[in-house]
Amino acid sequence: MSVYRILTLVICSTLSSLVYSQEQLSVSGSLDNNTYFYIYDDKIVPPGIPQYERQQIGLETWLSLRAQIAGFDFGMRYDIFENSALLNPTDSYTAQGIGRWYAGKKLGKLSLLGGYIYDQIGSGIIFRAYEERPLLIDNALVGLKVAYEISPDWTIKGLAGRQKNLFDLYGSVITGINIDGFKSFGEEGKVTIAPGFGALHKTLSDAQMDALAGTLSQYTPEDFIDSVPYNTVSLSLYNTLSTGRFSWYVEGAYKTEEVINDIYATSTLWTGVESVGKFVLTDGYVFYTTLSYAGDGLGLSAQYKRTSNFISRADPFVTGNRGLIDFLPPMARVNTYRLTSRYAPATQELDEEAIQIDARYAVNKKLSLLVNYSRITRPEAAENRNIYDEIYTQFTLKKPKEWTMIGGVQYLRYDQELYQGKAGVPIVEAITPYIDYLYKFDQKKSLRTEVQYMSTKQDYGSWLYALAEFSISPHWLFELSDMYNIAPTVKEDGKEGEKLHYPTAGVVYSAGSTRYSLRYVKQVEGVVCSGGICRLEPAFSGVKLNISANF
Repeated sequence: MSVYRILTLVICSTLSSLVYSQEQLSVSGSLDNNTYFYIYDDKIVPPGIPQYERQQIGLETWLSLRAQIAGFDFGMRYDIFENSALLNPTDSYTAQGIGRWYAGKKLGKLSLLGGYIYDQIGSGIIFRAYEERPLLIDNALVGLKVAYEISPDWTIKGLAGRQKNLFDLYGSVITGINIDGFKSFGEEGKVTIAPGFGALHKTLSDAQMDALAGTLSQYTPEDFIDSVPYNTVSLSLYNTLSTGRFSWYVEGAYKTEEVINDIYATSTLWTGVESVGKFVLTDGYVFYTTLSYAGDGLGLSAQYKRTSNFISRADPFVTGNRGLIDFLPPMARVNTYRLTSRYAPATQELDEEAIQIDARYAVNKKLSLLVNYSRITRPEAAENRNIYDEIYTQFTLKKPKEWTMIGGVQYLRYDQELYQGKAGVPIVEAITPYIDYLYKFDQKKSLRTEVQYMSTKQDYGSWLYALAEFSISPHWLFELSDMYNIAPTVKEDGKEGEKLHYPTAGVVYSAGSTRYSLRYVKQVEGVVCSGGICRLEPAFSGVKLNISANF
């Protein structure tokens, strides 16, 4: 009998006995479905994509159920992927099964949770188990979490298990411990600290070690690693200090030696073939801090991060967004407009030094201003040390209950070769002014419009984007937009690229906690990011249907 059938029988029998004992049962759930109808357009979609050539329809569905009774907490989620491009933007992924289950109970000061666990230590630098569906990240720890409340202000927790790998598990074993606390000082507790400490231990499986040994045996003597550690320990120490209008967070993390994949290094195998990327034995560290001030309409924050060889994965052979154990905080502004978010920098695990400064000022109740600056560099790189620069300005002007106007200008410099893996392409430099205007006809009807223009001579060239959204609260939203390649770059054959339109037309209907959206979409290839973690978003032509419900 499979583990899932045993689990189902245990949960059902437990719920039945508790219901029979007349305890109050609470059941809730959610549904999230994305369905894609692919319509081939040879001008924007490259050949060889299976969804367009033969499959025509793809979908991703997550159905979750949760039950609470007599202090017990049970949950289960069923996942379906059919002809999905989330795993590989140029291929198709089809699978289905139980994507998550868990059972928990609180016993006084002791809390127990078993199954698929989402949690983190500190800001997540040494450990974060989380889900990010647009990136197909679901790195739940499958095992056990035990937490104990030492006092009202101090908690200790332990974690143990293996990381989820789609519908399977990675071979390595993960064990962690975390202590969090809080302490106030002075009159009325005006000064507070929230210290914490975490440690994570990872052990490679025999199969992973054998695979590493097989690969390393191909290396030349100068690249060969004669001793590969089975075990790696990561340590993190952090604290938040708050006093008056100031808050200061600082965290330092260190990881002992392990074999990691250095994608920047050049190796020569015994065959004499030179290639980029090789396994190296090294330790790693991260230092991260942020200082903020808020008061009298002014908000200031400054961040700094230094990362060196801090790759922490459940399997040394996986790359990209697969097998992530750690989470390195992003160091660039998270932009939301279509063109200002087109070139977002992915966090660099091997070598990154970054600063970000953000200033906001409310002039009065009608006008507020924002300026943000980010710079990301690779200090250890021989060339292209500066990989990202952004200056972002914004104003917000309001006439309460009537209209709101948001506008500004973004300048960025983006190393496309590094971030998107496109060999030989130049660094993108772009200036993007934008304006967003919302007008309220009455309490239910409103119209929001956007106009953005990106001026650049790299990549696809310059863009013009316009959008109109008409909303009838609380049920309807109608949208129409177009992204126009107004000044395309010259191709390798010397010819100017074609001026293409990428329109979107859609309708959204909301009824209570259920939301339906239907859109006809033509979308240019780009990068989608969340919290510094990115993936290539392929060009799309067709219809998208989304159903989201809570019950």
